[in-house]
Amino acid sequence: MDRYFKRALPHPSLRTVIMAGLGAFLAIAALSLMTTHANLLLLIAPFGASCVLLFSVPASPLSQPAHVVGGHVLATAVALALNALLPDTWWALALAVGLSIALMAALRLTHPPAGADPLVVFAADPGLSFLLFPVLTGAVALVAIAALFHRLSGQEYPLKHG
Repeated sequence: MDRYFKRALPHPSLRTVIMAGLGAFLAIAALSLMTTHANLLLLIAPFGASCVLLFSVPASPLSQPAHVVGGHVLATAVALALNALLPDTWWALALAVGLSIALMAALRLTHPPAGADPLVVFAADPGLSFLLFPVLTGAVALVAIAALFHRLSGQEYPLKHG
């Protein structure tokens, strides 16, 4: 039973904890301010989960820009297509989530928070423009904010692959 509750991550330093919270705060604050004051829709709930990866584990492959942007765009595109083609049923939603995850894995663009994007699409029933605003633009903005934040704080992001 112990193996189910063992924590896999090492104990973070106080600085790491504070910087993770501060980075997420600043990223969501920036997107929220742009949404409110510039009248640009840049926020969806899964971006909060993206912030967990971007600011708590920025060295994770799942936190890298291609995964964040590609995962959200791919999952949303799949969901928009299935939402338009299939009836609004439990199985269509489940298919959208499953297909999104399978395609992210196949294309090596896995970003776990993007698995929630189909839930947003099926609940809100947005138009095709949802792919551009808030998904693509918001995901790119999140990555840009994370890159700037980590550069200013001395953390490497995105990772340089050799």
